Amino acid sequence: MNSVNMFSPIVKSLLVALLAVSATASAAPKIDPAKGASLFTDGDAARGLPACVSCHGAGGNSTITVNPKLAGQHEAYLYKQLVNFTTADRNQPVMTTYAKMLTDEEKHNIAAWLVTQKPNPGAAKNKDTVELGKKIYRGGIAEKSVPACASCHGATGAGIPVQYPRVAGQHQDYTVAELGLFKAGTRKSAEMAPIAKRMSDEEMKAVADYIAGLK
Repeated sequence: MNSVNMFSPIVKSLLVALLAVSATASAAPKIDPAKGASLFTDGDAARGLPACVSCHGAGGNSTITVNPKLAGQHEAYLYKQLVNFTTADRNQPVMTTYAKMLTDEEKHNIAAWLVTQKPNPGAAKNKDTVELGKKIYRGGIAEKSVPACASCHGATGAGIPVQYPRVAGQHQDYTVAELGLFKAGTRKSAEMAPIAKRMSDEEMKAVADYIAGLK
């Protein structure tokens, strides 16, 4: 029996497997943080895409308190949110418009650059409620079945890559607004929506203020 013919099915199987891997690799986005930096700081006027820096600040450190700080945020989380803005999971007039203008590769590039940026620290402002915020963040609200924020976002607010975002130092106004969206069901989340619905406005403001001071 011809040895080539005898092994040809095996060879064919290997070739098919290699081609499949090659196709997957070529389909994967080529991540280039430098291109992400360019999009963030300069935008793309030819496509009508503004620079992200105009709303999210230099290096992702927003000075507009209703816009989130993005510096140092987990890369996978940032990419996921940019994708979510293009679906029914997270509809926001400004971000949905711009996210839909980005290619998948550009979403990856922006996220890859932002994770390398150093976040500016925030600070708690309301000394009258900071202890309540600390209590909720670390221990939850047992009587309302509200779990400790730290159980998902970490004791220092660093979060868990892919699953849960970094929240340390985030603007109070932004955190309160997002909790309100979770509570109203406007922003979809199987985890956060039920939790936010059990919290009062005062409790949301207290925990948001405590989070702002985390480092």
